[in-house]
Amino acid sequence: MNLAVAHQGAFADPKRAVGAAVQAPRTGKLEVSALELIEWAFQREKVGLDFDEIERETGASPGFGMEWVLIEQARLGVKGRIQGGGSSPRHHDADMVAASLACLPETYGGRRMAVMIAELARAGEVPDWMGGAVPACEPVDWRGSKHGRYAVREVCRVPGLRWPADQVAGRDNGYWCPVTYPVDARMIAAARRRYLDWRGAIHHLQLIFQMACHLTSFTVSNSLPPRAPWKGA
Repeated sequence: MNLAVAHQGAFADPKRAVGAAVQAPRTGKLEVSALELIEWAFQREKVGLDFDEIERETGASPGFGMEWVLIEQARLGVKGRIQGGGSSPRHHDADMVAASLACLPETYGGRRMAVMIAELARAGEVPDWMGGAVPACEPVDWRGSKHGRYAVREVCRVPGLRWPADQVAGRDNGYWCPVTYPVDARMIAAARRRYLDWRGAIHHLQLIFQMACHLTSFTVSNSLPPRAPWKGA
């Protein structure tokens, strides 16, 4: 199971537009969610993240938070050259998205989270929260016979267990079935923690877009990804 990403259908929102379908209006402003705006910037406008160039342009390291963005966002909007996928000028709002993401504070995951958000946004995906997964214990291998399918077993040679090899009493004693845990509670918990961290970063960026960025074509709504999709919430 891929623990990195899951398709956007993991939480289908009939009102949510995937980023590539969002278009900047010619006049006025379009209301979008923070996630829609990020996906629009990375999918349609082809922005990227160049942390070194942002640092050169502003003289400050990314990760300074909202106050730093408030001071620098106007200058970034004119001078910043966030690495993109083409030669044509990118939309001002897309550069604001990339700059804000590149300045994500360490409290919200810093550069590592910024890269994760960018990659997911570019693919139109969300973190895999392992929906429907339950802890499982399975035999390491199986064998077939005329009587059906059975777990592969072997002689237990670990000292101190119930039937060490030197105390085998009968034909069927002294064997065990090696098992594996393809999914365990720790894996599920880690995947959901990763999702919650991602959502927390999206929430922070939502506030940045609403309060610190002078967007010219969009307004950002209060809509966020579900808090706990594994609970239907």
